[in-house]
Amino acid sequence: MADESTENQGTWLTQEAFDRLTEELQRRKDTERKEIAQRVEAARQEGDLRENAGYHAAREEAALNEARIVQLIDILDHAQIGQAAEDGTVSAGTVVTARIAGREQTFALGGQEINEDVPEGVKVFSPDAPLGKALMGHRAGQTVSYLAPNGKEISAEILKVTPL
Repeated sequence: MADESTENQGTWLTQEAFDRLTEELQRRKDTERKEIAQRVEAARQEGDLRENAGYHAAREEAALNEARIVQLIDILDHAQIGQAAEDGTVSAGTVVTARIAGREQTFALGGQEINEDVPEGVKVFSPDAPLGKALMGHRAGQTVSYLAPNGKEISAEILKVTPL
């Protein structure tokens, strides 16, 4: 059973993912923000803004950049940085192979921002999702069940657990 206090602690990240996101935030704030502002100003100088596609594209790019900056700040401010348990138990930062409802699946547990840290073809699931909560703290050879969002009880047999 998951500890209720873990639900509001933010996104679990590896140190590498945290560093990568910190670098992206700095680049977006220091470099990309200035470059986009220059493109907006250059397009503004071209005249009538109502029919200036370059101006509108640059403004949209600026808005997307600012939205990503806000998202990155939120992720980094609330991130849980850690390492996976190395004792064979399922935790954030582990890659799990399990037989779920009769089908073998391999996935990692953590925030979506760790996608670059997981082996190719392995999906990332949240430790706070119903499956993640059910598996946390269990080991290979154990079977757990959880209530899926569709209301069905699903069985998951843990076959293998490795740290990222």
